[in-house]
Amino acid sequence: MPKLTIFDLDNTLLAGDSDRAWGQYIVEKKIVSDAFLVESEKFYNSYYEGDLDIDGFLAFCLKPLTENKLSELLELREGFIEDKIKPMMLEEAIRTVEQKKIEGPVIIATATNSFVTRPIADLFKIKDLIATEFVIRDNEFTGEVDGIPCFREGKVKKVEEWVEANGYELSSATFYSDSFNDLPLLEKVETAIVVDGDDKLIEQAKNNDWECISFR
Repeated sequence: MPKLTIFDLDNTLLAGDSDRAWGQYIVEKKIVSDAFLVESEKFYNSYYEGDLDIDGFLAFCLKPLTENKLSELLELREGFIEDKIKPMMLEEAIRTVEQKKIEGPVIIATATNSFVTRPIADLFKIKDLIATEFVIRDNEFTGEVDGIPCFREGKVKKVEEWVEANGYELSSATFYSDSFNDLPLLEKVETAIVVDGDDKLIEQAKNNDWECISFR
């Protein structure tokens, strides 16, 4: 059976965080006030400390999406991809993704919502994206999260569901990630690879004898 490869997105395949960059972009475009960035940084600090309130964070992310028309947000997103995301794409990450596609299926699993990340997965030519999903009804964001957030144990659950539905084995998969928050999934796969890891994850990698690499 071909081996599955799973990639985290932010700070793994990208030299930066797409969600954070989206926040910066919508501030620059005057969609939200500067106060949005201040609040945003508090959430990111919590994420790196390992105590993020995921529900509070997702409610925060949803607010600008519910307050603007989907057609305008889609147009805005095109500029965001050009201005913020393309410069974050790493040659080594692109090469590794292409190499892994030869060996078997490749998916992205990210806590960041699919509105922000679907076009990024497309840039990497990866069809299967497992992300946090927001409900869209009558062509507008409702402000609700669809299912469970793709974060920590939630990411494991969503990946397990995908693996089961597609007939692969998580126990023989490889997972690339930078974040201590991905420890639950890193511990489930056969091969855990730490990419430009945060300090907490590098410590875990030493204890578990996991390979540590850089795409930068």
